[in-house]
Amino acid sequence: MQNGICNSPKLFDINNPTAGEKGDKNMVTAIILAAGNSTRMGGVNKQFLEVGGTPVLLRSVQAFLWVRRIEEILVVCRREDWEAVDNLLHGLPKVRVVPVGGATRQQSVENALNCVYPLSDMVAIHDGARPLVRPEDIERTLDAAEKTGGAVLGVMVKDTIKQVQDGVIQSTPDRSTLFSAQTPQVFMLDIYRSAMKKAKEQEWDFTDDAQLFERSGLPVAAVVGHYDNIKITTPEDIPAADAMLALQPEWELPEEWDE
Repeated sequence: MQNGICNSPKLFDINNPTAGEKGDKNMVTAIILAAGNSTRMGGVNKQFLEVGGTPVLLRSVQAFLWVRRIEEILVVCRREDWEAVDNLLHGLPKVRVVPVGGATRQQSVENALNCVYPLSDMVAIHDGARPLVRPEDIERTLDAAEKTGGAVLGVMVKDTIKQVQDGVIQSTPDRSTLFSAQTPQVFMLDIYRSAMKKAKEQEWDFTDDAQLFERSGLPVAAVVGHYDNIKITTPEDIPAADAMLALQPEWELPEEWDE
């Protein structure tokens, strides 16, 4: 694992003769965001809390390691958290910890784009606090983004949603058209860079990566995943995630990746 310097050229296994070479398939960089301030967790860094005996952030990273076509994984954290995050992920292949977390999500992603390997074609942006994402859902989202330019993993809304203003219900949207966005959110990198540039020029700052595409009039595919891909946000999410994990099919890293 590299030391967090964005412009390091050694991203791959130096013992692999094809390391760094451009093949026929799209090269994918995963950006895993772990730069939040954990305000709703009472200041406790949720990335280090455990789900099923494994730290939240480590479990998220492991899911992306399972997807072989992902060539590099950038874990974005705050500068003050760099040492702890680097120690947690030490020894994992393909992983670089980059202490470039910004004041907002969009700023963190923008900073991380400066660290992406020059030959990458696609970027998969994921919340480090979603440790239950399934590798097969990551694969399906990558497939969809290759076809449309952008894709978001999520689920159809179960509850009836009300639009409210000043404490009064205004309307009830058709539930069959409502999609709850999760991550990863995957984009062709050149298009995403252009959308990010436009957002910066217009001083847009979005909480969701796909909004960059939407505001620019670009299509984004909705990939239906699983309801257990929750984001760890408040203390009660930990026991909920433990219970959901027990119901997931088991998957393990290939033996050659074990440390």
